[in-house]
Amino acid sequence: MNLKFSIIIPVYNRPSEIEELLESLTLQEFENDFQVLIVEDGSDKTSKNIIEKFKNKLQIQYYTKDNSGPGLSRNFGMQKATGNYYIILDSDCILPAKYLVEVEKGLTTNYTDAFGGPDASHQSFTYIQKAINYAMTSLLTTGGIRGNKNSVDTFQPRSFNMGISEEAFQKTNGFGSQRYGEDIDLSLRLIEHHFKTQLIAKAFVYHKRRSTLKQFFKQTFNFGAARPILNRQHPNTSKITYWFPSLFSLGMLFSVVLCCIGIPYFLWLYGVYLSLIFIDSYIQNINIVVAALSSITTLVQFFGYGIGFLRSTIRLKILGKSNTATFPKMFG
Repeated sequence: MNLKFSIIIPVYNRPSEIEELLESLTLQEFENDFQVLIVEDGSDKTSKNIIEKFKNKLQIQYYTKDNSGPGLSRNFGMQKATGNYYIILDSDCILPAKYLVEVEKGLTTNYTDAFGGPDASHQSFTYIQKAINYAMTSLLTTGGIRGNKNSVDTFQPRSFNMGISEEAFQKTNGFGSQRYGEDIDLSLRLIEHHFKTQLIAKAFVYHKRRSTLKQFFKQTFNFGAARPILNRQHPNTSKITYWFPSLFSLGMLFSVVLCCIGIPYFLWLYGVYLSLIFIDSYIQNINIVVAALSSITTLVQFFGYGIGFLRSTIRLKILGKSNTATFPKMFG
């Protein structure tokens, strides 16, 4: 298959981020032409002036639209694209120079109608960004599920770094209108439509993510709150592992209570786990500050996701609320 890439990037109030991403696209060691589509999703701070800087460096199109969330903005971009394979990126990513080379190599060697790639920490990232990256990607925190497993046919791409063929987009209608979990929903529908997916391990991006603990908590809370609704929408995909952050959080709170009445042993287990996080992060980052922050971001991630998951589960299962009433922001 003769691949022609169209890169779709929704952006919302992040002109400085999109500039870094576009700059990295100009440095690609890729011989073929590729198209870049920027979809401004109702931003107050537009990227128009930034886009102008790259008009002569990239084959770039810039569109503005009313705010509808990232999923529908990606669909908008794919509808405007002229390529036959769409690469979806978040605006807070930076690409290594061989990114497109590795995508093409992966799809040429083993063609699939969708792919996902890992995320990594760039040397220029702040300490907190590196710690957040550790919490999101480490084997000790997420099991490496965001890009460290070799999986074919059932790998679930995430929208910060994924690709989908024109055919798969047309048959699935792309992303849903929900504002959280829309990439998981699409990945599951791709599999339900019998499209093969894969992880292209070498097609990684540097993903900056949120820059504060408060923002990271909010992000992971939304992830957790969306998961029970996704389980209801796709009932065959529910897993016991989705409960782990909630059980971890409740167990830690219970251990603190026990410690206050003179039974510290259970809390010691959490201390051992966080010590392992510190050691592992230090080995990976060779920085004691990042290692210490990694223990904190791990707790923020577990409590954020766990509380969000519990809240939605209670509202769905016990209170009998609808999907929309359970998590209004997901559908707003």
